[in-house]
Amino acid sequence: MFNTRLGCSSISFRHQDLRTALRTMTDLGFEEIDLGALPGVCDHVPYGLDAGAVASVTADVVASGLLVRSVNGDVGDLNAVLDAGGQAARERHLDALLTLTAGTGAKALVLPCGALSHEPVRSLEKDLDTIAAGLIRAGQRAADFGVELWTESLHFLRFCRNLERAELLAQRLAGSGVGVVMDFSHIVAAGEDPLEYLRRHEGRISHVHLRDAVPGNINLSIGNGHADFAAGLRALAAQGYTGHFSLELETRDVTHEERPAAAAKAASFITDLI
Repeated sequence: MFNTRLGCSSISFRHQDLRTALRTMTDLGFEEIDLGALPGVCDHVPYGLDAGAVASVTADVVASGLLVRSVNGDVGDLNAVLDAGGQAARERHLDALLTLTAGTGAKALVLPCGALSHEPVRSLEKDLDTIAAGLIRAGQRAADFGVELWTESLHFLRFCRNLERAELLAQRLAGSGVGVVMDFSHIVAAGEDPLEYLRRHEGRISHVHLRDAVPGNINLSIGNGHADFAAGLRALAAQGYTGHFSLELETRDVTHEERPAAAAKAASFITDLI
């Protein structure tokens, strides 16, 4: 029904419990999902991710029959300066997320590009160095689990909030194996041009999130903002992008009851563009 390269993030149905959200996406005709594991954004994966929680979420996802492209998680502010105890806690949380990622058959774990703040902890350059080092370490650990590590950058709400910072981070990650997730809504919300983002990130993009936006607002349904998805998908194809896309419809312009129909409409629109 929809293009096989197009999936749906469970964040699109974050108002539902995990099992209900999985059924909703299945009933709509999706075969592939991203699993939301972002505290404060989507509670489908508990932040207190002990072995029991990992096993429970994994069982629910596997039972759904849906393929998982990525797990969208968080291990805390990557530009924070941690003591030994804080670093050990982060590594335990990372291992739990990687266990979940591998157990659900996902290709990659996605981590953010820094704190939910635009201000440096130390300085722009030092914070970028710290974020890149943390992502590279996480990527090396991910390889032990047989999965990849990606980062969503640019992210309008996080430290790498614009084209300049996203490019500086990508330069630090070059050759590390850490992939980059492009999100149309964050680029547009930041007042930046997705085509310029693609020019600066050619050959680096591992996955694409789809949601609409206007400057300052990332929470719009596809078609209700300024994102030019047709031009963006043409540019991706011209660069040889063969990866997948995910509808991450964390929107605030439809009611919960309207979300399934809005997701199906968006999926049909994007399928035609792919």
